[in-house]
Amino acid sequence: WLRRTTHYLFIVVVAVNSTLLTINAGDYIFYTDWAWTSFVVFSISQSTMLVVGAIYYMLFTGVPGTATYYATIMTIYTWVAKGAWFALGYPYDFIVVPVWIPSAMLLDLSYWATRRNKHAAILIGGTLVGMSLPVFNMINLLLAKDPLEMAFKYPRPTLPPYMTPIEPQVGKFYNSPVALGAGAGAVLSVPIAALGAKLNTW
Repeated sequence: WLRRTTHYLFIVVVAVNSTLLTINAGDYIFYTDWAWTSFVVFSISQSTMLVVGAIYYMLFTGVPGTATYYATIMTIYTWVAKGAWFALGYPYDFIVVPVWIPSAMLLDLSYWATRRNKHAAILIGGTLVGMSLPVFNMINLLLAKDPLEMAFKYPRPTLPPYMTPIEPQVGKFYNSPVALGAGAGAVLSVPIAALGAKLNTW
Protein backbone atom coordinates (compact mmCIF):
# COMPACT_ATOMS: atom_id res chain seq x y z
CA TRP A 1 0.00 0.00 0.00
CA LEU A 2 2.78 2.43 0.94
CA ARG A 3 4.76 1.72 -2.24
CA ARG A 4 1.68 2.23 -4.43
CA THR A 5 0.79 5.46 -2.63
CA THR A 6 4.35 6.75 -3.00
CA HIS A 7 4.31 5.90 -6.71
CA TYR A 8 1.07 7.80 -7.33
CA LEU A 9 2.27 10.72 -5.23
CA PHE A 10 5.45 10.93 -7.29
CA ILE A 11 3.39 10.93 -10.50
CA VAL A 12 1.45 13.93 -9.17
CA VAL A 13 4.70 15.67 -8.17
CA VAL A 14 6.14 15.14 -11.67
CA ALA A 15 2.96 16.51 -13.25
CA VAL A 16 2.92 19.61 -11.06
CA ASN A 17 6.60 20.36 -11.58
CA SER A 18 6.30 19.83 -15.33
CA THR A 19 3.38 22.26 -15.28
CA LEU A 20 5.45 24.86 -13.45
CA LEU A 21 8.25 24.31 -15.96
CA THR A 22 5.88 25.06 -18.83
CA ILE A 23 4.26 28.01 -17.08
CA ASN A 24 7.67 29.64 -16.54
CA ALA A 25 8.76 29.12 -20.15
CA GLY A 26 7.96 32.61 -21.41
CA ASP A 27 4.31 33.55 -21.76
CA TYR A 28 1.98 30.77 -20.72
CA ILE A 29 -1.22 32.77 -21.04
CA PHE A 30 -2.79 35.11 -23.60
CA TYR A 31 -3.77 38.50 -22.25
CA THR A 32 -6.03 40.14 -24.81
CA ASP A 33 -4.14 43.43 -24.71
CA TRP A 34 -0.91 41.81 -25.87
CA ALA A 35 -2.06 38.50 -27.31
CA TRP A 36 -0.85 38.68 -30.89
CA THR A 37 2.53 40.18 -30.14
CA SER A 38 3.26 37.40 -27.63
CA PHE A 39 2.04 34.72 -30.03
CA VAL A 40 5.48 33.88 -31.44
CA VAL A 41 7.09 33.68 -27.99
CA PHE A 42 4.23 31.54 -26.77
CA SER A 43 4.36 29.19 -29.77
CA ILE A 44 8.09 28.56 -29.41
CA SER A 45 8.24 28.26 -25.63
CA GLN A 46 5.05 26.29 -25.06
CA SER A 47 5.45 23.80 -27.90
CA THR A 48 8.97 22.95 -26.75
CA MET A 49 8.20 22.81 -23.05
CA LEU A 50 5.00 20.82 -23.61
CA VAL A 51 7.02 18.19 -25.46
CA VAL A 52 9.85 18.18 -22.92
CA GLY A 53 7.52 17.82 -19.94
CA ALA A 54 5.19 15.35 -21.59
CA ILE A 55 7.98 13.10 -22.95
CA TYR A 56 9.63 13.03 -19.56
CA TYR A 57 6.29 12.29 -17.93
CA MET A 58 5.38 9.54 -20.43
CA LEU A 59 8.78 7.86 -20.13
CA PHE A 60 8.41 7.85 -16.37
CA THR A 61 4.94 6.30 -16.38
CA GLY A 62 5.12 4.41 -19.69
CA VAL A 63 1.41 5.04 -20.16
CA PRO A 64 -0.07 6.80 -23.22
CA GLY A 65 -2.47 9.47 -22.05
CA THR A 66 -0.21 11.09 -19.49
CA ALA A 67 0.63 13.96 -21.84
CA THR A 68 -3.07 14.80 -22.09
CA TYR A 69 -3.34 14.64 -18.31
CA TYR A 70 -0.37 16.96 -18.05
CA ALA A 71 -1.93 19.45 -20.50
CA THR A 72 -5.24 19.25 -18.63
CA ILE A 73 -3.53 20.34 -15.39
CA MET A 74 -2.10 23.40 -17.15
CA THR A 75 -5.50 24.21 -18.63
CA ILE A 76 -7.16 24.07 -15.21
CA TYR A 77 -4.40 26.24 -13.75
CA THR A 78 -4.95 28.86 -16.46
CA TRP A 79 -8.72 28.86 -15.98
CA VAL A 80 -8.10 29.64 -12.31
CA ALA A 81 -5.93 32.60 -13.39
CA LYS A 82 -8.67 33.71 -15.78
CA GLY A 83 -11.17 33.61 -12.93
CA ALA A 84 -8.85 35.65 -10.74
CA TRP A 85 -8.58 38.45 -13.33
CA PHE A 86 -12.35 38.32 -13.87
CA ALA A 87 -12.84 38.72 -10.10
CA LEU A 88 -10.68 41.85 -10.26
CA GLY A 89 -13.20 43.45 -12.63
CA TYR A 90 -11.67 42.65 -16.00
CA PRO A 91 -13.96 41.34 -18.77
CA TYR A 92 -14.37 37.61 -19.36
CA ASP A 93 -12.41 37.75 -22.63
CA PHE A 94 -9.48 39.63 -21.12
CA ILE A 95 -7.62 36.33 -20.78
CA VAL A 96 -7.72 33.78 -23.58
CA VAL A 97 -6.97 30.30 -22.19
CA PRO A 98 -4.36 28.60 -24.42
CA VAL A 99 -5.12 25.31 -26.15
CA TRP A 100 -2.69 22.60 -25.04
CA ILE A 101 -4.88 19.50 -24.87
CA PRO A 102 -5.31 18.65 -28.61
CA SER A 103 -1.55 18.87 -29.20
CA ALA A 104 -0.90 16.71 -26.14
CA MET A 105 -3.42 14.19 -27.47
CA LEU A 106 -1.44 14.01 -30.72
CA LEU A 107 1.71 13.36 -28.71
CA ASP A 108 -0.04 10.59 -26.78
CA LEU A 109 -1.34 9.14 -30.04
CA SER A 110 2.14 9.03 -31.58
CA TYR A 111 3.51 7.35 -28.43
CA TRP A 112 0.72 4.76 -28.50
CA ALA A 113 0.80 4.17 -32.27
CA THR A 114 4.56 3.55 -32.29
CA ARG A 115 4.25 0.97 -29.51
CA ARG A 116 5.74 3.23 -26.90
CA ASN A 117 8.89 3.94 -28.87
CA LYS A 118 10.40 7.00 -27.20
CA HIS A 119 12.44 8.03 -30.24
CA ALA A 120 9.39 7.93 -32.52
CA ALA A 121 7.39 9.82 -29.91
CA ILE A 122 10.05 12.54 -29.83
CA LEU A 123 10.37 12.86 -33.61
CA ILE A 124 6.74 12.37 -34.66
CA GLY A 125 5.04 13.68 -31.54
CA GLY A 126 7.38 16.66 -31.21
CA THR A 127 6.76 17.67 -34.81
CA LEU A 128 3.00 17.28 -34.43
CA VAL A 129 2.99 19.42 -31.29
CA GLY A 130 5.19 22.12 -32.85
CA MET A 131 2.95 22.35 -35.92
CA SER A 132 -0.44 22.01 -34.25
CA LEU A 133 -0.12 24.13 -31.11
CA PRO A 134 0.33 27.46 -32.97
CA VAL A 135 -2.57 26.62 -35.30
CA PHE A 136 -4.98 25.75 -32.47
CA ASN A 137 -4.03 28.88 -30.56
CA MET A 138 -4.27 31.07 -33.67
CA ILE A 139 -7.89 29.94 -34.08
CA ASN A 140 -8.42 30.45 -30.36
CA LEU A 141 -7.18 34.04 -30.49
CA LEU A 142 -9.28 34.84 -33.56
CA LEU A 143 -12.35 34.12 -31.45
CA ALA A 144 -11.43 36.80 -28.87
CA LYS A 145 -13.81 39.74 -28.81
CA ASP A 146 -12.41 43.18 -29.74
CA PRO A 147 -8.78 42.68 -28.63
CA LEU A 148 -7.69 46.20 -29.62
CA GLU A 149 -10.61 47.79 -27.81
CA MET A 150 -9.72 45.86 -24.68
CA ALA A 151 -6.09 46.85 -25.05
CA PHE A 152 -7.02 50.51 -24.61
CA LYS A 153 -9.99 50.16 -22.28
CA TYR A 154 -8.48 47.67 -19.81
CA PRO A 155 -4.71 48.21 -19.51
CA ARG A 156 -3.03 45.88 -17.05
CA PRO A 157 -1.49 47.58 -14.02
CA THR A 158 1.54 45.26 -14.35
CA LEU A 159 2.10 46.02 -18.05
CA PRO A 160 5.53 47.61 -18.67
CA PRO A 161 5.42 51.05 -20.34
CA TYR A 162 7.11 49.82 -23.51
CA MET A 163 4.32 47.26 -24.01
CA THR A 164 1.45 49.74 -23.61
CA PRO A 165 -0.45 50.10 -26.92
CA ILE A 166 -0.12 53.57 -28.43
CA GLU A 167 -2.24 53.27 -31.54
CA PRO A 168 -4.07 50.46 -33.38
CA GLN A 169 -1.64 48.57 -35.61
CA VAL A 170 -3.85 45.87 -37.05
CA GLY A 171 -1.39 44.68 -39.68
CA LYS A 172 1.44 44.39 -37.18
CA PHE A 173 -0.75 42.46 -34.76
CA TYR A 174 -2.32 40.02 -37.18
CA ASN A 175 -0.18 39.36 -40.24
CA SER A 176 3.12 37.69 -39.47
CA PRO A 177 3.19 35.73 -36.20
CA VAL A 178 1.35 32.61 -37.33
CA ALA A 179 3.84 31.21 -39.83
CA LEU A 180 6.86 32.15 -37.74
CA GLY A 181 5.43 30.64 -34.58
CA ALA A 182 4.37 27.39 -36.26
CA GLY A 183 7.67 26.92 -38.07
CA ALA A 184 9.90 27.77 -35.13
CA GLY A 185 7.83 25.65 -32.76
CA ALA A 186 7.98 22.61 -35.04
CA VAL A 187 11.72 22.93 -35.60
CA LEU A 188 12.66 23.46 -31.97
CA SER A 189 10.34 20.90 -30.37
CA VAL A 190 12.21 17.85 -31.63
CA PRO A 191 15.83 18.57 -30.58
CA ILE A 192 14.81 19.98 -27.19
CA ALA A 193 12.56 16.98 -26.52
CA ALA A 194 15.45 14.68 -27.51
CA LEU A 195 17.68 16.47 -25.01
CA GLY A 196 15.02 16.08 -22.33
CA ALA A 197 14.74 12.34 -23.04
CA LYS A 198 18.55 12.02 -22.91
CA LEU A 199 18.66 13.74 -19.55
CA ASN A 200 15.92 11.44 -18.32
CA THR A 201 17.99 8.36 -19.20
CA TRP A 202 20.88 9.68 -17.11
